[in-house]
Amino acid sequence: MGEFVLVPGARLGAWAWDAVAGSLRGAGHAVYAVTLSGLAERRDPDADRVGQQQHVDDIVSVIEGNELYDVVLVGHSYSGIPVGQAAGRIGDRLQRVVYVDSSIPAEGQSFVDGWDEDDRAWLEEQLVEGDGTWLPAEAEHFVDQDLSDEAVRQLVLRSTPHPGLTLTQPAQLARPIGELPTTYVKCLMAGDTPAPDVREKLESPHWELVELQTGHWPMLSQPEALAQLLSAAAR
Repeated sequence: MGEFVLVPGARLGAWAWDAVAGSLRGAGHAVYAVTLSGLAERRDPDADRVGQQQHVDDIVSVIEGNELYDVVLVGHSYSGIPVGQAAGRIGDRLQRVVYVDSSIPAEGQSFVDGWDEDDRAWLEEQLVEGDGTWLPAEAEHFVDQDLSDEAVRQLVLRSTPHPGLTLTQPAQLARPIGELPTTYVKCLMAGDTPAPDVREKLESPHWELVELQTGHWPMLSQPEALAQLLSAAAR
């Protein structure tokens, strides 16, 4: 049985993994869902000061603090950035990294470095409006992503502003991510093919690609299918 550490994407807390975590525990796995600093129940007035390395430290602390080994470390969306860095820091505690429709880290690059000029300008406006945080999305953001009305309602109501520094600070890799055993999960309703940096890494013999016919939030749209995929990654 694997020991799963599940890290949610931007503006989300550990709650987003509840259904997946329940399925994994039902299959006999140990599961630790992480809320990153400044988000959800860990939100505080100083969220705008939380940096990317704090999020990396959050993940490493859960693994080392609980003395976990054979860890399947799972990151969704934004959290692929800190997850990839944490994976390189935990050494032989790692069994596998799973990126769920996520960004991946590159040494010296930030989450937004691959964005085009218009999207970066939009984010800068968001960070000003949000006093240094990325504001939660409205319901329209979740259209055509295989989500029920209730899932969209939960995403809108429970999302919290995301610390802006975590999006703009550069990654610091302890090990090249191409060397780590990795599964990349591409959610096809969010785009037919992975991003160019992911496609490059998929040339590594340590990486594999798995596809899910769902949207960008599979932990809410297809939790059972995602849990089965994660269980397979732990074998």
